Amino acid sequence: MRAAVLGSGNWGTAFAKVLVDAGHEVTLWARRPELAEVIARTHTNPDYLPGIALPPQLSATHDAAAALAGAELVAIAIPAQTLRENLVGWAPLLPPTATLVSLMKGVELGTAKRMSEVIAEVTGAAPERIAVLSGPNLALEIAREQPTATVVACTDLDRAVAIQRALTAPYFRPYTNADVVGCELGGAVKNVIALAVGIAHGMGYGDNTAASLITRGLAETSRLGTALGADPLTFAGLAGLGDLVATCSSPLSRNRAFGTRLGGGESLQQAQEATHGQVAEGAKSCRSVLELAQRHGVDVPITQAVEAVCFRGLTPQAMLERFMSRSVKSEV
Repeated sequence: MRAAVLGSGNWGTAFAKVLVDAGHEVTLWARRPELAEVIARTHTNPDYLPGIALPPQLSATHDAAAALAGAELVAIAIPAQTLRENLVGWAPLLPPTATLVSLMKGVELGTAKRMSEVIAEVTGAAPERIAVLSGPNLALEIAREQPTATVVACTDLDRAVAIQRALTAPYFRPYTNADVVGCELGGAVKNVIALAVGIAHGMGYGDNTAASLITRGLAETSRLGTALGADPLTFAGLAGLGDLVATCSSPLSRNRAFGTRLGGGESLQQAQEATHGQVAEGAKSCRSVLELAQRHGVDVPITQAVEAVCFRGLTPQAMLERFMSRSVKSEV
């Protein structure tokens, strides 16, 4: 199978490696021509996966048309808030029958649309051509070939199974799911919850606090997902609890690390400067996730508090005090 991966960050690069290791012809598109040249020449991505040897069969290019030519599978791994702008340019180049796979975890600012919805709207692709990949998929660990499971979600289960078979590698085990809404929301909201956990960590709090935030974060993710028609069982699986635990617990998680800086007293701008201008996806998406929840009348107190810390001047201490002063109630 011929595949294209649009986006040469750590996840796009790791996913391209999985596809090559699964036996496919893969071209990785990089936004910067100099990075594409380095990847093609040295079979490494020093900017995003330093020290990882990439398969020599992996091609890399800055030319989107060349990357997409003849592709049967197109995976998109770019920052969620840049998807629409990039897709406008890529849409005319997409092969008309290619399966489109979203590797992104976010909700679009302004529209509150999930990534698959943005793909369908911009490209005109039918929903059954669009799949999403989600789960506890820390890119560096996958690039190191550590055993990992993931979920392929698509409304067309036959297509999901085809993608599952195409992605199966010795260290990468995909499962299928028809619940696109649940898998996407699990991936988007967990970034926000990981910021909250990071903030608590930065304030010096321990595992009880983290476990409480993770569990209550899962509850609000499930409430929002159910209101949008998702299957509640999805949030007990890899795209829900699995992804949430990995992102909230791992030092490799950009969202947790970014939250730790906020909890340690840095402003959003300072944390961004300290991470070389990269803002964690949760800090970008917390506003759109909150907007989505408000549209559907769903209470998401952790998301609301994270948004207030990032954009409304709420202090981390006041955030935790807000949680602890909420009225007591039944857990379920």
